[in-house]
Amino acid sequence: MAVAVTQEPLLRVREVDKHFGPVQALYHVDLDLPAGKVTALAGDNGAGKSVLTKCISGVYQIDHGQVFWDGQPVHIHNTRDASRLGIETVYQDLALCDNLDIVQNMFLGRERLRTGLLDEDDMERAAADTLKGLRVTTVKSIRQPVSSLSGGQRQSIAVAKAVMWNSKLVIMDEPTAALGVVQTRNVLDLIKTLRDKGLAVMVISHNLNDVFEVADRIAVMYLGRLVVQDDASKFDRQSVVDYMTTGGSTRSGGRDKDS
Repeated sequence: MAVAVTQEPLLRVREVDKHFGPVQALYHVDLDLPAGKVTALAGDNGAGKSVLTKCISGVYQIDHGQVFWDGQPVHIHNTRDASRLGIETVYQDLALCDNLDIVQNMFLGRERLRTGLLDEDDMERAAADTLKGLRVTTVKSIRQPVSSLSGGQRQSIAVAKAVMWNSKLVIMDEPTAALGVVQTRNVLDLIKTLRDKGLAVMVISHNLNDVFEVADRIAVMYLGRLVVQDDASKFDRQSVVDYMTTGGSTRSGGRDKDS
């Protein structure tokens, strides 16, 4: 008799709590982030999405619970620990330097040297190869200043910077906020490319059109608790709104965390 093999999620969060003084921001959060899948994390303002993201990326340390990476328990004390594992986060402000060009931004703080000097040719080649691999074709030159880029192009460069360093999990915070239709399409295509390359992707978004466009899985937070996570096909827009606004849904679709 054949035994079904269930693939271990790349990242598993179990029973995670986070306090800020007397205020509890996360309550016993469980979350799975499989490789080769886009997981959308939805929730209203104040639901705990940003706190959970920052716990995973090492900005905050969890107070209680356990994080597993590739099936092994890990302790993420800071952002360097997260980066060493292969976790990169693209925040909404993108953290790009307008006065530097694309190559300089992608290698900022990780410049390559040759005989004590910057190896510009090697960095240019690596940057160009990364952008080509991600099918980012809208930038005219990898030496143009970031200040000259559109919002969608800036988002693409921030993602390319994140994936250059052998990342396995890319977390994106509101990646299509304030973008036009064409730029949004480019960013959503980029998210799909990351998934197709086998990366785990977590997208935090309020835009349910974008969520249903790219997500393989949907997880919803409500008042510091992760109340549901399941395949995107198990949800419709109204059920996601119900979970976001009340913590539950009477509609078919979606598996409650405690069910």
